[in-house]
Amino acid sequence: MKHHMKLLFKQIICAVLIFSLSGCWNSRELDELAIVRGIGIDASEEEPGTVQITAQVAKAGEIGSSKNGSSKSSSGGEAFWNVISTGKSVFSAIREMTTTSSRKLFFPHNEILVIGRDTAESGIQKYLDFFERDPETRGKVLIAISETSAEDLLNVKAELEKIPADNISNMIEQYSNITSQTKAVNITDFSNSYMSPSSATVAPLLKVMQNDQKKAVEITGTAVFKGDKMVGTLNETEGRGLLWVLGEVESGIIVVKDSEGSSVSEEIIRSKTKMTPVLEDGKIVIKIEISEEGNIGEEEGTENLAELSQVKYLEDRISEEIESEVTAALKKARELDADIFGFGSAIEKKYSSKWKEIEENWDEGFKTLDVKLSVDADLRLMGKISKPLVPEQG
Repeated sequence: MKHHMKLLFKQIICAVLIFSLSGCWNSRELDELAIVRGIGIDASEEEPGTVQITAQVAKAGEIGSSKNGSSKSSSGGEAFWNVISTGKSVFSAIREMTTTSSRKLFFPHNEILVIGRDTAESGIQKYLDFFERDPETRGKVLIAISETSAEDLLNVKAELEKIPADNISNMIEQYSNITSQTKAVNITDFSNSYMSPSSATVAPLLKVMQNDQKKAVEITGTAVFKGDKMVGTLNETEGRGLLWVLGEVESGIIVVKDSEGSSVSEEIIRSKTKMTPVLEDGKIVIKIEISEEGNIGEEEGTENLAELSQVKYLEDRISEEIESEVTAALKKARELDADIFGFGSAIEKKYSSKWKEIEENWDEGFKTLDVKLSVDADLRLMGKISKPLVPEQG
């Protein structure tokens, strides 16, 4: 009890100190600020050369519990307000919002930066510059690409979250962690990657779906960038193939066939990847070694999967599936001329002199690079039962 009281006291003191600090935003009262939860960026179609900014502001006084947990507030209105403004730059568009909002926009609680696909394909460096410079913008703000406009995505109300921006950011975090089929990317990592001449980068791709007269946001794949321009997409299989190479697969389901041809679902428990550039006979070879561990989550057939022969058979099939996913990602990346794996950076780090020889023609070098892949899958547990739920023949 004493420990908890001391901890609480320290937290209160820290909070008091933070809000008592002198500075630009620290000293402002909360009722003078508009708390931004999401930002949308769309190149304006109506006014070429201008940008439309959608700022999703939390209506703090409106947020309360509602019967269905949707975006409605405790007083019957919405728990958010989308402020839209157009300007010749992001900075001017945000400044223009002061004519609409009586409060100054407050960015430290922003969760997500959504960019429309058309805008992403034309180049986004000029739009990100403001957020990289702004001291109120956190580097951990996530980036997402909308199949249509950013404004469309930020207008879709959610069932479980009161603010659409919170729903989008939570969805990306959960989806990337649970399925490992896309990569959650923050603004700092994204900017660092696209500035590298040898690397390409990615961001989650989302779409507004219409279901039974209701709109919902879904993750449909991964947007691939070369420099600051979106050049293509990865589907779910290719997205996880990328994450296998990056060593970022944390969870997910792999479905394979047992020796009878029935489906078996394995839950990925952990994985580890070692990616090594090696110089062989004057040529660079990339060696990728993936080790994976998992448990059986479901069996549709009648095989006793606990038998050693079945375990080995399934491990081989799982290894093949992982190899297939990596191969699919590599094939798509080569089609897009986009080194999303960071092979070039790894070569530069280990063989700097060799890199200088191949750097200028890296697009072609990446396409023909020799990649040697080995996968070791290891089944650990069968679950609470080791045999299928099949009646014994009497």
